[in-house]
Amino acid sequence: CVGSGVALDASLRGMKVALIEADDFGSGTSGRSTKLIHGGVRYLETAFKKLDKESLFLVKEALEERSYMLRAAPYMNKPLPIMIPIYSLI
Repeated sequence: CVGSGVALDASLRGMKVALIEADDFGSGTSGRSTKLIHGGVRYLETAFKKLDKESLFLVKEALEERSYMLRAAPYMNKPLPIMIPIYSLI
């Protein structure tokens, strides 16, 4: 519920809000999303394996955005611990 989340946040900040979704241009996108805040793990792998500075920048940017979202709207976000199997250190 991306659209409804934005509407909730805006209304809690005192804004007037109208939420309209009936097969419009954004229809259904939130239903197909994972609802996870991007942390840049895939880019981190690329940054280290290929020594790619741009990928490292993307990781930093994603983590800064994630941190902002957790601070700005803690009622809409919560950290989700996950385990990632590591089969090899190389």
